[in-house]
Amino acid sequence: MRNLTTKSVISIAGVLGAAVVLAACGSGTDSSDHSAMTHPTATATASPAPGASAAAHNEADVMFASMMVPHHQQAIDMTAMVNGRTQNAELIELARKIDAAQGPEIEQMSAWLKQWNAQPGAMDHSSMGHGDGMMTPEQIDSLHQLTGPAFDKAWLEMMIEHHQGAVDMARTELAQGQNPDAKKLAQSIIDGQEAEIGQMKQMLAG
Repeated sequence: MRNLTTKSVISIAGVLGAAVVLAACGSGTDSSDHSAMTHPTATATASPAPGASAAAHNEADVMFASMMVPHHQQAIDMTAMVNGRTQNAELIELARKIDAAQGPEIEQMSAWLKQWNAQPGAMDHSSMGHGDGMMTPEQIDSLHQLTGPAFDKAWLEMMIEHHQGAVDMARTELAQGQNPDAKKLAQSIIDGQEAEIGQMKQMLAG
C-alpha cells in the first residue's frame, strides 16, 4: 500500500510537471504572437508630430506668403473689373483663368500663415527691396473710368506690371525661402505668370 502511494505521488508529480512546461511554452508563444501582432500596428500608425511641417520655414517664407496674399487679391479684384467694360473675348477668358488660379493659392498661403502665426500683409511691401507691381488706388480708380479698347489696353499694361511683380517676389522666395511647399508654389507662380505676361504682350501688340 505504501509503495502504491509513493508511485501514485510520483506519477501525479510527473503529470503536473509536464503541464507546467506546456503552459509555459504556450504562454511564451502567445506573448510572442501578441508582440508580433502589435508591433506592426504601432509602426503603421506612426506619423510626424503635428506642426512639424509648420516649423520648416524662415522669414523669407513668411514674407513671401504675407505679401503674395494681398497681391493676389488685387489681381482678382482687377479680373472682376472686366465685367461690363470689355467685349474682348480673349481678355475675358484670361481674367477668368487668373481668378481661377489665384483664388486657391490665396487659400493655400493663408493656411500657411495661420500655421506660422503670421498675417497676410503683416510686412510692408517696401521691405521686399523691389517693386512688387501693386497698383495704387489712383491707378485702380482710373481703370474704373475706362471701357472698351481703352480699358483693354490699360488693364493689360497694369496686369503685366502686376504679374512681373509677382514673378520677382516668387524668385526671391526661391532664392531665400526654406519651406518646400512655398518654394514649389513660387515656381508655379513664375511658370504660370510668365506665360500670361507673354500672352498679354502679344494681345497689346495685336
